Amino acid sequence: MVSEPDREKLKQLAWDAAFDVLLLDLDASSDIDQQVQFFEDISAAPVAVVVLTDDAARPSAIELVQRGAHGYCRKPPALRELKATIRRAAEYTAMKRKLEGKPAQSLTELEPVEPLRCDGLIGSSAEMVNVYDLIRRVANLNASVLITGESGTGKELIARAIHNLGDRSKSPFIAVSCGAIPETLIESELFGHEKGAFTGTTGTRTGYFEQAANGTLFIDEIGELSPQTQVKLLRVLQEREFVRLGSNRSIPLKARVIFATHRDLLSMVSEGTFRLDLYYRINVMTIKAPALADHPEDIPLLADFFVNLYSEQYNKTVSGIAPNAMTLLQRHHWPGNVRELENVIQSAIICADKEIIQPRDLGDRFQETAILDETNCLQIGTFESLLNDFKLKLAMKAIEDCGGNKTLAAKSLCISRAYLHRLIRVVDEPEAIDAA
Repeated sequence: MVSEPDREKLKQLAWDAAFDVLLLDLDASSDIDQQVQFFEDISAAPVAVVVLTDDAARPSAIELVQRGAHGYCRKPPALRELKATIRRAAEYTAMKRKLEGKPAQSLTELEPVEPLRCDGLIGSSAEMVNVYDLIRRVANLNASVLITGESGTGKELIARAIHNLGDRSKSPFIAVSCGAIPETLIESELFGHEKGAFTGTTGTRTGYFEQAANGTLFIDEIGELSPQTQVKLLRVLQEREFVRLGSNRSIPLKARVIFATHRDLLSMVSEGTFRLDLYYRINVMTIKAPALADHPEDIPLLADFFVNLYSEQYNKTVSGIAPNAMTLLQRHHWPGNVRELENVIQSAIICADKEIIQPRDLGDRFQETAILDETNCLQIGTFESLLNDFKLKLAMKAIEDCGGNKTLAAKSLCISRAYLHRLIRVVDEPEAIDAA
């Protein structure tokens, strides 16, 4: 615990811009309210605050991020993750001071890393930083890129980032999903056709390869292509030219082609359903979009982004997420990844009748998780005793999720602070119960 004189000295140094980044150790075993108050005292100072937190104090760390802290790292932090977070925080401070005309401290002792966001992608975890690095490495290359990952992880966003950050950014970006096009039409959609090429054609069609021109063609779900179409695609990539159906004229392939799939293409190669030569042709560079469960520390950033997006879209005044609701979001496995998180937040915005999203706004599956977490296992007893026990457990869990802050806990439960104190009186005053 830092002494009062030292805290005052740190506050003054922060306001004097004597350093770029402040590491705030949020320890559940100490006075969290005091630490939160210290953050509030320097939150407007020209420094970036990075919070170090253990699991018990994580809800309070999330709250501080929502209130302006640059980010947080779990203790003990991975050196790479901590270094990346500090670097991004320092870059943020340098930019802010530059805009305000103030000098920034030297950053030469830290290796450069990528920023908090990368052209629409959001996340500060080591997994996302690695994705940002690969995007920038391949952005100006004409090599084929294969983006892998589960559904809902943002594979198209990665492809768009590659396009937007490269020298083709002013040319078209065309996205096509092979799984959404009937097999009988896929060749016509990709390569185009001439009038009368097959029954039902009434005119000439320009295919996606041609529409992309000098830009980027993003072919999603490449694993859904039939063996026949795979052969034709392989030839196009090898010869760098294609032919419309019903025509003999070759058209040069000028676009860069990026591929994506959620399937295991090597397993498909072993099963004989995907060509090995095509696999090597499209897989010059691989970028894996991480599953959301692999970087849960990015959930607060993503959730906050979606809250702002859909609050404005639906003309609601929702501005944040309660700490206990955020805890439920971080505990969820997210089989649908970022797309599922977006759907949950969108629904919560619609359901919310207050400015802060509560656990009850997240949907039934989160309610079941919350009840199981709060009650654990109910003991046998009268209805009244079971009900009182349940209320007590809910109150204690809310206080824990809010880092010991009873005012925030009462707000998260939509009850008064006085009622909260009555609920936990049995814990705060055990001697009174014993005397009775």
